[in-house]
Amino acid sequence: MNGADPNGWPLTLTRAMEDFPVANKPLKDWKSTADAGIESMISNCRFPWDLLAINEKIVGGITEDEIEGEVHASAVIEGKVKIGKGTRVLPGVFIEGNVVIGENCKIGPNCYIRGNTSIGDNCHIGQSVEVKNCIILSKTNVGHLSYVGDSILGVGVNFGAGTNVSNLRHDGANHRSAVECELVDTGRRKFGVVVGDGVHTGIGTLIYPGRKIWPNMTTRPGEVVDRDLRP
Repeated sequence: MNGADPNGWPLTLTRAMEDFPVANKPLKDWKSTADAGIESMISNCRFPWDLLAINEKIVGGITEDEIEGEVHASAVIEGKVKIGKGTRVLPGVFIEGNVVIGENCKIGPNCYIRGNTSIGDNCHIGQSVEVKNCIILSKTNVGHLSYVGDSILGVGVNFGAGTNVSNLRHDGANHRSAVECELVDTGRRKFGVVVGDGVHTGIGTLIYPGRKIWPNMTTRPGEVVDRDLRP
């Protein structure tokens, strides 16, 4: 898939799908080194939510810690982690499940990071933020008192303080997402938001599940995102 294919929007407007980083490595690199199951998933990757399944497989399969950054003595890690150089995990952070964090990140204080989450380089996950089963690309900030679950955030995204993403329908059914004016079953009971590069949300933004936000869009403080945001 490439930027001309609408199915991957808003993520493939700024990159080919094969170049999309999962666990901080492009899909094409995972395909050349992965087991047969992961290789098949990558070959059949079509929609943004397929990336979450690939991420779950790759990050969930980590068997050894690789910690090159600084983890505060009061932080708790239950799972296997990869933490890059220059990254600081601050006091009160709880990491539950397998997590990948890139270089020069600041995590916390008092964050709850749940598996299987992948965070790129130069990211800031702020005070009392909860992140669960997400792909967060480089140079992205999630402001304090926010919740992001089962979501994908592009490069250079800034979530203002108190931005909260819903990831569960009241009826518990699978989420559907609009593709070429038709609702497509994602096959996922938990699915948050897909955010293109450079998106900024105002403080207190609330995002309905299964929505997509196109690159460089913005929201106002207190805005409710109940449909896809695109130019």
